[in-house]
Amino acid sequence: MTCKAEGVAAAVRAAAAVVAEHRAELVELDRAIGDGDHGENLNRGFTAVVAALDAGAPDTPGGVLKLVATTLISKVGGAAGPLYGTAFLRASAKLGAAADLDVPALLDALRAGLEGVQARGKAVGGDATMVDALIPAVSAAEKAAEDGGDVAAVLTAAADAADRGAESTVDLVPRKGRASYLGERAVGHLDPGARSSALLLRAFAEAAR
Repeated sequence: MTCKAEGVAAAVRAAAAVVAEHRAELVELDRAIGDGDHGENLNRGFTAVVAALDAGAPDTPGGVLKLVATTLISKVGGAAGPLYGTAFLRASAKLGAAADLDVPALLDALRAGLEGVQARGKAVGGDATMVDALIPAVSAAEKAAEDGGDVAAVLTAAADAADRGAESTVDLVPRKGRASYLGERAVGHLDPGARSSALLLRAFAEAAR
C-alpha cells in the first residue's frame, strides 16, 4: 500500500474481499444476538464500493474514503450503513484534499472515524459494540506512532488491538442495539460489529505491508 489514492483504493478493495470471505461468519454472529443481516448488508455495501471504484476512483485518499462513505450510506441498511458511513465520512473530511496519507493524517482519520461512530451510535466502551474494537485500536495506533511506526506498523497495531477488543465483547452485556434486548442472555456472543471492525482494520493493515 502506498500512501496515495491508489494505495488507499487497493486497501479498500482488500477490505471488500475480506468482508465477502467472512460474510457467512458475520451473518451467524448477528443471527445469534441480532437480526442476522450484518454480513449480507456489509457485503452488499462493499461490493457496491468496488463497483464505484471500478467506475472511477478519486485521486486523493480523502476522496476514496468519501466514495466509500457515500456508497455504504446509500447501500447498507440497518445500523451498519450509517455507522460505517459516518466513520469513513469523518475520516475523509480529516484528510481533505491532501495527495498523501502519512502517519499524522492516518491518526487524525482513525480518531475522526471513532468519534463519528460514537456520535452516530451513542455507544461507549463496554457497551459490546464496534466501539469496543475501535477504542483500543485508536489507542494502539497512537502508541505505535509515538514509537516511530510507519503507516503499516500503525495499522497493524490498530488491527491487533481491535482483535482483542472485539473478543472482549464476548464477556459483556450489550447495552446498545438489538442485542441489548437479550440482556444477560447475550453474554458469550461476539459482537458482529466489533468483529467486522477488526476485520476491516486487519485488511487495511495487510494491504499496507
